[in-house]
Amino acid sequence: MASRGSWFAAVLSIKPASRIAPVGFLTSVKPSTHDPQRVSAEGRCHGARAAAFRIVHMSSVMQELLAQSSFDKLKEGSIVPGTITEIRQNEVVVDIGGKSEGVIPANEFIDLGELQIGSSIDVFVEKLEDKSGAPILSFDKAEQKKNWDNILTKFPEGSIAAGRVKAKVKGGLIVSIGVDSFLPASHIDIQPPKNLDQYVGQTYDFKVLKINLDRKNIVLSRRELIEEQRTSKRRNLLESIQPGQIRKGVVKNITDFGAFIDLDGMDGLLHITDMSWGRITHPSEMLKQGEEVQVMIIEVNRDKERVSLGLKQTTKNPWDDIEHKFPVGAKVRGKVVNLVPYGAFIEIEPGVEGLVHITEMSWTKRISKPSELLKVGQELDAVVLGIQKEEQKISLGLRQLEPNPWDMVRHNYPIGARVRGKVRNMTTYGAFIELEEGIDGMVHVSDMSWTRKVNHPSEMLKKGDEVDAIVLDVDPSQQRISLGMKQLATDPWSDIDAHFKIGDVVKGTVTKITSFGAFVELKDGIDGLVHISQISEERVEKVKDVLKPAQEVTARVIKIDREERRLGLSIKAANYSSEQLAAETATYEALNRNAGNDMMNLGDILDEASRKE
Repeated sequence: MASRGSWFAAVLSIKPASRIAPVGFLTSVKPSTHDPQRVSAEGRCHGARAAAFRIVHMSSVMQELLAQSSFDKLKEGSIVPGTITEIRQNEVVVDIGGKSEGVIPANEFIDLGELQIGSSIDVFVEKLEDKSGAPILSFDKAEQKKNWDNILTKFPEGSIAAGRVKAKVKGGLIVSIGVDSFLPASHIDIQPPKNLDQYVGQTYDFKVLKINLDRKNIVLSRRELIEEQRTSKRRNLLESIQPGQIRKGVVKNITDFGAFIDLDGMDGLLHITDMSWGRITHPSEMLKQGEEVQVMIIEVNRDKERVSLGLKQTTKNPWDDIEHKFPVGAKVRGKVVNLVPYGAFIEIEPGVEGLVHITEMSWTKRISKPSELLKVGQELDAVVLGIQKEEQKISLGLRQLEPNPWDMVRHNYPIGARVRGKVRNMTTYGAFIELEEGIDGMVHVSDMSWTRKVNHPSEMLKKGDEVDAIVLDVDPSQQRISLGMKQLATDPWSDIDAHFKIGDVVKGTVTKITSFGAFVELKDGIDGLVHISQISEERVEKVKDVLKPAQEVTARVIKIDREERRLGLSIKAANYSSEQLAAETATYEALNRNAGNDMMNLGDILDEASRKE
């Protein structure tokens, strides 16, 4: 084909044969064999005759070929008829006459199957020859050139035209509706697509938006056509749709709170709470974009053109006969689907979950968070503890699968029994003593000592200490055991008169200094208080200036307070003689009689005497 095309170009460059001298004139000259000049001239004439002969021969061939072709009409930019000589996978070979063939890309034809060898088509001559000498032809451009003149009549602005997407270009697509037109990306669909390649080669209907005659440009829109169709469908849908109907739709978009379903006319919202009777954390767990689903119409707002949809409503509610399927006390099997700080949710059937509270996981183990015992996806058995059908709640228990060790607590730890355990934990009000794994008893601060006022258990105990105690009370229902440490010994205040009497001189050790006095520990752990007024005959401003912790002192018992379980002591009265005490007592008794009050104790007398002084 290349040599044939080049040969034709060469032929076209030759002048007409009518201007060439006749052959007979050239052949009548005979060369001389004697005169050199003549020989030379004759040689030249002979060469001229040969050249003339060749030209005449070529001219006759050219005339023959021109007679067989339309080369007189061939020029770049023209439309000429051609004959299909071969159909290949990616191109079509077309003969445009004069034994000259060109190839046309297969994508310029809508369907190669419709072409036949030998059939005639019009082609556009882009170039008479390429580098290889073959003409460059185009079927598509020939069609467009022919069609453009008719396009205004056939497809005015606003009309609907069918077209095939030819290629992707910057900002949109090229669509052939007989002529090449531009489809902006924003007008391809209601939602601008991310992948334009999916449209290439497809045939759609388009709306003609704008025609520019000067530039011969046509702008199309598929989106406006879709919107018009959807508006009509939406109007018809709103007129016919009713709550309770089952409709088919396609998942159009998925969000965190639900999914929008295309009902073929308008979109409806399927909220995440209406997707499943069970628990889902995201709509993508149940739906995929483009998936076809059957949904129930839950609510229709025709004024706002809104439709609420339900997916779970298309199936039976598993909670309808929940009491019969899972009666209280029944053993069930399920899978852990979620862990929260206060417990674990167990799916016992699709759409039905029960909660195992953290307090119902073990009788004895101290569980601070469910993940210490369970993990998501784990299968296990549980016992139904309670059902709240209206709220769709089921309470489950794990520890109920085993005997409750607290049922034996009364037997193992009877009231009055002496027990031994380890200090496991302390609070402001007491200490917890572990008697066995999972069984604790509590010693309240008020049950730690007969004689001391304990403000915090750390004053007498530390974590890890092994201690003995007496069982004071047992409450299996509340899982409580009350213990006492002071009950290990006899209460010294029960017979305090046998140990101390008012006026007794005693020795003790200062244990604590306060602004109002000092506490002194006497025998048997009994505390006495020395008021600041009873420290010295002289006025004392600050107790710490006179007394120090751990200092041994001698004092006289001046008061016995059984309610406060404390003795009143006086250091300054420790050296009073009996006569001095008798005189102070007589003076105060007189004052007391005059006041009409009964004497309480020696401390009151000494305090009054000090005030008189």
